[in-house]
Amino acid sequence: MRFRRVDSTFALLFTVMLVIAAGNTALQSVLPALGRSLHAPDSAVAAVFSVSALLWVIAAPFWANRSDRHGRRAMVLVGIAGFTVSLGLCGLCLALGINGWLGPVATFIAFVAGRVIYGTFGSAAPPAVQAIVAGRTSREERTQALTLLASAFGLGTILGPAIAPYLVMGHLWPGGPLIGLAGPAFAASAIGVVIWIAAARGLPRDEGHAHGAAISYPSIGGQGTGATVTAATADETSENVRYFDPRIRAWIVAGLIIGHAQAMTGQAIGFLVIDRMQLPPVEALQPTGLVLMIGAGASLLAQWGLIPMLDLRPRALVLAGAGLGLLGCLATGTATTLYGIAMGYALISLGMGFARPGFTAGASLGVGAEAQGSVAGKVTSVNGAAFVLGPSIGVGLYELWRPLPYLTAAGALGCLLVYAWVATRRA
Repeated sequence: MRFRRVDSTFALLFTVMLVIAAGNTALQSVLPALGRSLHAPDSAVAAVFSVSALLWVIAAPFWANRSDRHGRRAMVLVGIAGFTVSLGLCGLCLALGINGWLGPVATFIAFVAGRVIYGTFGSAAPPAVQAIVAGRTSREERTQALTLLASAFGLGTILGPAIAPYLVMGHLWPGGPLIGLAGPAFAASAIGVVIWIAAARGLPRDEGHAHGAAISYPSIGGQGTGATVTAATADETSENVRYFDPRIRAWIVAGLIIGHAQAMTGQAIGFLVIDRMQLPPVEALQPTGLVLMIGAGASLLAQWGLIPMLDLRPRALVLAGAGLGLLGCLATGTATTLYGIAMGYALISLGMGFARPGFTAGASLGVGAEAQGSVAGKVTSVNGAAFVLGPSIGVGLYELWRPLPYLTAAGALGCLLVYAWVATRRA
C-alpha cells in the first residue's frame, strides 16, 4: 500500500467503519427492551429502523458522488458527525422518556428524528472511507485492502450486541436521572466524538480520484456481501444492466428473498427472547446480546473460514445457504429455550453467510467487465431494500403469531431452493 503512515491511517479508517456498525447494532439490540419499557408497539419499533434504512439507501449514493466533488475527508467527517449527533439525540430522548419527563408519543417522535439524522448523514462516511483507501493503493492491493476494511462492519455486528448490555447505566448520581437503556446510545455518541476529533486531526488530505461505493445498511446480521468492494474497484463502465436482465435475474431474485428472510428474522429475535424466556425487558439484554453475537459469529465463520476453505461456486453457496437458513428458521420459530433460540439463529446466520456472497458472486460472474459497476450497484441496492421492508414485515408477523416470521421465512427459503435449483443450473 502507498500509505505514508500505513498503520495509523488505515487503523483510523477501519475504526470509523467499526464504530458506525457497532454503535448502530448496539442500539438495535436494546431497542426491543426499550420499546417494551416505553410500552410502544413492536411494529412501531421496527418501523424506526425501516425509516433509517430507507434514508440510508437513498442518501448513500448521493454522498458517494458528492465526495468526488467536495473531498473524501470532508465526507468522512460529515458521516461521523451525523452518527454522533444521531446517537446523542436518541440517548437524550430515550432518557427523557425513561424518567417520565417526555411522553411516549413525544419520545418516539424524537427518537425517529434521531434515526433520520443517522440514515441521512451517517451514510456519508463509508463511501468516502472506501475512496480514500482505493485512491492510496495499487490495483493489486486494492481488493484485499477494501475487503479487510469491509470486515469492520462484520466485526461491528458482533461487538455492538456483545457490549450493549454492559453499557446500561443506573442513576447519574443518587436520586438523579436514570440513564438505563439509553446508556448504549450515549456511549456510542461519546465514542463518536473521540473518533471525529481523531479523524479531523489524522486523516490525510485528499489524493487520487478513486470512487467509493454506496455501502449496505449496517444492520443486525447484515454482513457485507462484497458488492461494495466490486463497485469501489471497478473501472468506469459503459453498460447499464437492468435489475431483471436475464443474465442476473435469478441472482437478484435470490438476493431479495435472502435479504428479506434475514431482516425479518433478525429484527424479531429480541422480542422472541423476551417473550419465550418470559423476562423483564432489562433482564433480557444479556441473553439477546448473546444470541445476536453467536449469529454474527456464525455468519463471519462462513464468510471468512468455510467459503475460502470449501471453494464453493455461487450456485452451491445459494443452495446450501437457503437450506441451512430454512432449517434454522424452523428451529428458531419452535424453540422454547435460550439454547434452542441461539442455535437456531446461529444456523440462520450461517446459511445467510453462505447465501449472500453466493448471490453477489453469481451476479458479478453473469456479466462481463464492462458491466461490473452497474451490477455491483444493483446488488447493493437489493441489500439495502431488504432492510427497509424486512424488519417491519417480520415484526408485524410476529405480533400476529410469534413463530410466524420464522415460518414465513422458512417457506420463502424453501421456494428459493426450488427456484434456484432450476434457474441457476446454467450459471
